[in-house]
Amino acid sequence: MSDAPEIEEPSPDGGLADHPLTAQRLAKHEATLSGEGYPYRFDRSDYASELHERYEDLEPGTETTHRGAVAGRLMAVRKMGKLMFAVLQDTTGRIQLFVDKRTLGDEAFDLFADLDIGDWVGGSGVIITTKKGEVSVRIDDFTLLARALRPLPDKWHGLQDVEARSRRRYVDLMVNDKAREVALVRAKIVSELRRQFEARGYVEVETPVLLNQATGGLASPFRTHHNALEQDMYLRIATELYLKRLVVGGMERVFEIGRIFRNEGVDSTHNPEFTMLESYEAFADYRDIMVMLEEMIRACALIAVGTTEITYQGRTLDLAQPFRRVRMVDLVAEATGESVDFDRPIDEMRDLARRHGIEPDAIWGHGKIIDQLFEALVADNLWEPTYVLDHPKEVSPLARQHRNDPNLAERYELFIAGAEYANAFSELNDPLDQRRRFEQQALARAAGDDEAHPVDEDFILALEYGLPPTGGLGIGVDRLVMLLTDQHHIREVILFPTLRPEG
Repeated sequence: MSDAPEIEEPSPDGGLADHPLTAQRLAKHEATLSGEGYPYRFDRSDYASELHERYEDLEPGTETTHRGAVAGRLMAVRKMGKLMFAVLQDTTGRIQLFVDKRTLGDEAFDLFADLDIGDWVGGSGVIITTKKGEVSVRIDDFTLLARALRPLPDKWHGLQDVEARSRRRYVDLMVNDKAREVALVRAKIVSELRRQFEARGYVEVETPVLLNQATGGLASPFRTHHNALEQDMYLRIATELYLKRLVVGGMERVFEIGRIFRNEGVDSTHNPEFTMLESYEAFADYRDIMVMLEEMIRACALIAVGTTEITYQGRTLDLAQPFRRVRMVDLVAEATGESVDFDRPIDEMRDLARRHGIEPDAIWGHGKIIDQLFEALVADNLWEPTYVLDHPKEVSPLARQHRNDPNLAERYELFIAGAEYANAFSELNDPLDQRRRFEQQALARAAGDDEAHPVDEDFILALEYGLPPTGGLGIGVDRLVMLLTDQHHIREVILFPTLRPEG
């Protein structure tokens, strides 16, 4: 006798027949399949938003000579004897179907009445306005395009559970107008960013996602294994070093909008998989990039909300005003009330960190302590757009040494509403200095800092062929969308955020 466990056969209908609501829809679906079935295509001539825009000034009770064909998901039906008023939702919005038994005929009218909320329908007829002035399609023909075997969430309450909304985004998009709006605005923002760079002569490129080393940033990577090559590989944590290789090769202005992967925690501004825009421009420095970034953010605001004065978390932000520029060391000195000069004894700096709840590692120098004090005391409180300038060189292994202070790097981060939105450098282009910086990072890695940057020999080799003065920029696209759509959690602007498995 076999000891193998019995394998339960899966339900052929996924359990749809087990509930009265879905069983009824399943029966209708099977009846459709046994009859003419569903069509393979539908000729749509008009979208909801186009019809509303074209006929918004039409007087109530008016009939036009224009015939239209619309298609979308059935969201509501109101029955009034020989009339029905149905709401059809397409990708642009909603349009009313005016269903008159005298126009459609008895049989077709009854078939329409048998449709369920959520079904996909195409309908055609004359464009009219009702007595109440509602632009409508008075259909004289309709086609069932696909049945919804599961009912939509209650129209008044929608999909309330946050995790359910993120996990079942397809349902969220059906019933949540804001979710659809955010998704469409995000697409506009990304398109505008691309247009802004292309207008400035940048070339969009693609760089590897699978790497031998996780380089270009200070973060924990995801590790995988390549079977054919018999080696571990890493998902990229940045696109920086490959883009700078292209500048070495003579592509003087390049950018990439791509997915980045960091094996870190999830919170309101972090998702392990996110979208970053990185750009590099030969013959520019970080101050040139500041000017460009301000112009681009304003352009994106105009595309997203039509103005540079936006509301975020109930507070107003004026993106038209010049962004504040202030050094990190000055912000930290202001927050602590003490000097954070690099000449100050390191023991005093460590004591300062401890007094503010930070336990410094033995290998931390002045720069790392200043950086940690900034994160703990300052970053969350920067509401107005602020360029935090001239980071410590110790925590900026890919940025060029500041022209006026050897302890600092020509680097800035843009903070708005307590979050970082962009990071930019005058790029380090001295291969000897780059090797020294990498070796310092290697020591930190050996001491247990998993986010320290590894030594990338091929990148150093590329620098030895000569990288011209270059200004680089990284923009967190998801956070920018959050800002411009007034969303307070990153999962609201990523269509499919990272979640734990169900069960």
